[in-house]
Amino acid sequence: MAKKKAVKTKLRKGTRKTPVIEIAPEEQIVGAIFLGKVTEFDARRCLIRVELEDGLANGDTIRIKGHITDLTQKVERLQIKGQKTQSASAGETVDVQVAHRSRVGDAVYKL
Repeated sequence: MAKKKAVKTKLRKGTRKTPVIEIAPEEQIVGAIFLGKVTEFDARRCLIRVELEDGLANGDTIRIKGHITDLTQKVERLQIKGQKTQSASAGETVDVQVAHRSRVGDAVYKL
């Protein structure tokens, strides 16, 4: 039987992975890829800001989970520094348009 290689996620210098202990039990989703936590929410434009710990692209399905929030949707609008983009990689800070209110500190997952 051949050995499987461990796949490492490359992050930008200064970026850290969020330890599981920092994610509340009600925010955890087993089997989903943790993207990061909501750092800002713009209610006027319905955008969340997330510093990514893994890649994200238009068309991906995300789930935002928090104490009150539980939202699943496809990524239709993704921006980096106000410019539309098709994808973003780990370590980048992105704005994602969401359908409903989200709160700072909510966990974001890729399904």
